[in-house]
Amino acid sequence: MLQFGQAAPGADYRLRHAVFGLAVDDDGRIACVRVDRDGGGYFDLPGGAVDGDETEPEALAREFGEETGLRVRPVRRLGEAAQYFRRSDGDPVNNRGGFWSVEVLERDPGLQCEPDHALVWLSPAQAIAGLRHEAHAWAVVLWMRANG
Repeated sequence: MLQFGQAAPGADYRLRHAVFGLAVDDDGRIACVRVDRDGGGYFDLPGGAVDGDETEPEALAREFGEETGLRVRPVRRLGEAAQYFRRSDGDPVNNRGGFWSVEVLERDPGLQCEPDHALVWLSPAQAIAGLRHEAHAWAVVLWMRANG
């Protein structure tokens, strides 16, 4: 499995099963979330932790809705990778899991419950350059190569 990021010496990275999705609009732009926390902001692909007995597709549909207000259907698993990082609370985490292409079914603002997340549509080049995690940028490149 591909591992992105650098583990800080002495830090104990908690393994976190996670899943992220790539949705594309009619103009070829990728759905991303702008997360505003602690006076700063960053871009991520929609997604997050797989909770309890959820499957990756179930977790992805839930997380996509919570973060973007979009109801989606996971279509195809593109690949798997891991990413070392520190959460905004300083907790060292290694997100490990799948990246999926998804189909947008509808906009349902009632699904969105994370007020610090905002849906933004970025061109693939903007997404590759602006996504916080290297694993997310890698997934965009993987999607681009598969969808030429």
